Amino acid sequence: MCETTSSALPQALISRAALAAAASVAVEAGGRRADLRRDAWGHGLLAVAHAVAAAGGEEVLVDSVGEAEMLRLEGIAAVTDGAADIDAALLYGLPTARGHAATRPVMRLTGRVMSTKRLRAGDAVSYGYTFRATADTTVALVTGGYAQGIVRALGNRALVEVDGVLRPIVGRVAMDVCVVDLEGEEAAVGTEVTYFGGTGPAADAVLRWAEVTSMTPAELVVVAGSHAERGWEA
Repeated sequence: MCETTSSALPQALISRAALAAAASVAVEAGGRRADLRRDAWGHGLLAVAHAVAAAGGEEVLVDSVGEAEMLRLEGIAAVTDGAADIDAALLYGLPTARGHAATRPVMRLTGRVMSTKRLRAGDAVSYGYTFRATADTTVALVTGGYAQGIVRALGNRALVEVDGVLRPIVGRVAMDVCVVDLEGEEAAVGTEVTYFGGTGPAADAVLRWAEVTSMTPAELVVVAGSHAERGWEA
């Protein structure tokens, strides 16, 4: 079950199981202090702090004295300076320059199909008409745009997961929405679209995002997680 709302914003869904498993692996791999700055890299400070503590982490690094004091009331040691030495890629399930993630992605970024439209060969979509259909197809307008971390450079260069199949983002990414080519298939209004994360074919999609944008997976996850609406799933 997923706990979400009906917001038009994309959803940053945090997996409880993936978080607990990743925290255990990261702590067992060595180190005593986890980096939980920037709201635990967009994953939610309190939940990640509890997961790290439950896994045996000794303390966490946060942005402010207020956050540190709040965590201390929860029985979690927190500091605002020094370096973190627990592997953050393991903790958050992020791919590295060396390849795929060693732990399951903790965050799954999703949008929803708002509407669909049939295109004939030659029809164009989005600003500037950077995409024209080469054959008759159906496209979907999906929640999530550059204001929520779906970086403009991803238009015509990245894939999303729809009903278990990877489909391309086409045309320019707008402020709050993007367009996905369903490549001859259909999708009902409200159908979930996974940008990255989870256990399906988009699990490591953030690695492709990093290649396209020249940002790191960490930067992309922090931005998306900070601007999406957070939810929880198993």
